[in-house]
Amino acid sequence: MNIPNRNIGLAEAQEMVDEWIKTIGVRYFSELTNMTILTEEVGELARIMARKYGDQSFKKSDEGAELADEMADVLWVLICLANQTGIDLNQAFLNNVEKKTRRDKNRHQNNPKLK
Repeated sequence: MNIPNRNIGLAEAQEMVDEWIKTIGVRYFSELTNMTILTEEVGELARIMARKYGDQSFKKSDEGAELADEMADVLWVLICLANQTGIDLNQAFLNNVEKKTRRDKNRHQNNPKLK
């Protein structure tokens, strides 16, 4: 598999994951299995966040864990789920930004807690 050495978009990421799954990974895990794996990966990300930015200290078993790698693991499984369920993440993201913009246009600017 050819891994580009440049920025890629969501559509290309979805294609890359699909190609990897079909050529190296044999097949997708079931959607339920991937949802469980996503939860597991988010937990691993949360563990690093709690130790790096929160009040918990690192344990011996936390050594070597990298924030960027854990975020990429979350993204990978999310992309798998999108591919399996026919979601175009690029369009979904654009729709989501539009929704948030419409819904929250003045909400955050008028929030005294954010001043």
